[in-house]
Amino acid sequence: MAEKIQVYGADWCGDCRLAKKVLGQLAAEYEWYDVAASEELKDKAIEISGQMRIPVVVYPDGTFQVEPSATDLKQKVAQL
Repeated sequence: MAEKIQVYGADWCGDCRLAKKVLGQLAAEYEWYDVAASEELKDKAIEISGQMRIPVVVYPDGTFQVEPSATDLKQKVAQL
């Protein structure tokens, strides 16, 4: 995988913590973008997904998932 997965989320978000945990368990390289710390990052997450729901997980192949389950994350990472 040439590029890292991008995760837009916030530390207070349970789904975001789950996404980080699952990606860590899969040893998937990812970049964390804290939307609570930056209005610019919040706007980027909305631009990608068309809505303000987190986490937004963007994959190197250009696809993304919003609020993915652990199963969804595992299946997608396995395809990369």
